Amino acid sequence: MARIAFIGLGNMGGGMAANLAKAGHDVRAFDLSAEALDRAKQAGCLPAASAEEAVAEAEAVVTMLPAGPHVRQVYHDAVAGKAPTSALLLDCSTIDVGSARAVAEGMEQLGYKMVDAPVSGGIAAAAGGTLTFMVGGSAEAFARAEPILQCMGKAVIHAGPSGSGQAAKICNNMLLGASMVATCEAFLLAKKLGLDPQTFFDISSVSSGQSWSMTSYCPLPGVGPETPADRGYQGGFAAGLMLKDLKLAIQAASDANASVPMGAEAMALYQAFANAGHAGLDFSGIIKMLGGEQG
Repeated sequence: MARIAFIGLGNMGGGMAANLAKAGHDVRAFDLSAEALDRAKQAGCLPAASAEEAVAEAEAVVTMLPAGPHVRQVYHDAVAGKAPTSALLLDCSTIDVGSARAVAEGMEQLGYKMVDAPVSGGIAAAAGGTLTFMVGGSAEAFARAEPILQCMGKAVIHAGPSGSGQAAKICNNMLLGASMVATCEAFLLAKKLGLDPQTFFDISSVSSGQSWSMTSYCPLPGVGPETPADRGYQGGFAAGLMLKDLKLAIQAASDANASVPMGAEAMALYQAFANAGHAGLDFSGIIKMLGGEQG
């Protein structure tokens, strides 16, 4: 088992660090939140007084941070020169592709091996160890990262060189955001046309309109498997986080000169939903705004 520094113990990182400890790794955890550190300690991690203390003598460093500037700062200030150059660096944050590539290039120039490994699956999957990791980096770095990531997920996929994990994540979530809006619209239209929601689900879930948003994450309560819709749109994947990912996708599309009109429209709708005060609700809750109930 390895000594692993884990920096960033929020809703996602806390569960991920706990699963590494559960797997027998020596996890040295750090977060600015004392409450998060206490939860990590209860889960079997050893709290560190600082990020620098956490990475000292680490064999691997895992980060789960809010955005690109945080990732740049932590690796520049707390990891570079503080962690042994033999340590493998794994950034599981969802950030812009440019930042991911810049940080990896900078750390590799100092002698480190690094992967970007953003996740799909949400808070429940982070706690349950069933995340999907999309990994960017060299074949050598991926081979070293895979057994660590497998302790926290059900699928670990090598997407390509540095930045490819972030590219896969934002493309996936742009598709998810747009398909959820379309799913919400379809249910609302079906209702106005007199169709029973469960009947429409039974038909569409086995027809050409089937999607993950339909069958695994239905935005209507009482239809299909249990989802945040059955809990008042609490928990799950916050609309504000979906908006963040959509903004990353649209910025990447602009940089790459790619046409993404559906992604742009989904971003505008989630922006309106967040502006109306619902950024903390699950992203499927946008059905209420589309149906005229909120916003």
